[in-house]
Amino acid sequence: MSTETLSGAAELRAFLHGLPGVDQVGAEERAARLATRSIKTTAKAEAIDLAISMVDLTTLEGADTAGKVRALCAKAAHPDPADASAPRVAAVCVYSDLVDVAVRALAGTGVGVASVATSFPSGRAPLEAKLADTRAAVAAGAAEIDMVIDRGAFLSGDYAKVSDEIVAVKEASGDAHLKVILETGELATLDNVRRASWLAMRAGADFIKTSTGKVSPAATLPVTLVMLEAVRDYRASTGRQVGVKPAGGIRTTKDAIKYLVLVNETAGPDWLAPEWFRLGASSVLNDLLMQRRKLATGVYSGPDYFTLD
Repeated sequence: MSTETLSGAAELRAFLHGLPGVDQVGAEERAARLATRSIKTTAKAEAIDLAISMVDLTTLEGADTAGKVRALCAKAAHPDPADASAPRVAAVCVYSDLVDVAVRALAGTGVGVASVATSFPSGRAPLEAKLADTRAAVAAGAAEIDMVIDRGAFLSGDYAKVSDEIVAVKEASGDAHLKVILETGELATLDNVRRASWLAMRAGADFIKTSTGKVSPAATLPVTLVMLEAVRDYRASTGRQVGVKPAGGIRTTKDAIKYLVLVNETAGPDWLAPEWFRLGASSVLNDLLMQRRKLATGVYSGPDYFTLD
């Protein structure tokens, strides 16, 4: 390893460990306090539509088929077939070998196609394999790449390796936006969440994302609070805005609205748009649609009125 490389690794470590520590009790108390906020009926209707527009509708199972992806894409473009006013979701997220299916199904709808790459969900593969997966997804038409960091490298303090991989995947992504998954459930502390957030942003992430959805705990309000503080402070420091995506464990309209309140009160209203905030929670979409219909008609429709994901 060259002297220059050693110097860069030392600078990165010094920067990350020089970040202010997170008051875990304070973060948990603030997140819990914001979660109790109530909103009026008119604001709730707007919040539901906003939340729907932020959903990344996802299927990431070994048994995924082209037919399942096409059905998911149809739902993404027209979440409520009985109500054309229902907004479309932000994106459909699939494995790289199904990107072309999603791209064809979503042509002209305005719904983006995202693909997990870099040996999702473990992140354990040679860099060459991660880059090949990324390039294949982009070549097939993916507009967004969701990469997962090497948590083993991060937790062992090899921050330079994690950073270098993000830089390389960002380059391989070309014009596609890069969402960097921290897998916060494995990072152990909120201090590590803050460090990983800053590391990813410095390396070029367009979004920072909590989780793969394959590890428990996935997204939590305190973790997302710390990440929102990081993107807010990063923009204040650099002028560049980075998005945030909590993923996993968000199942109800009440959950989704709690996250919207958290965004508004922590990062600010500039982040209240699909370009800057996403919900990685396919199961929440049906509940949002049911609550939306109830507000419009006064009648609560059961889940059978909407397709299951």
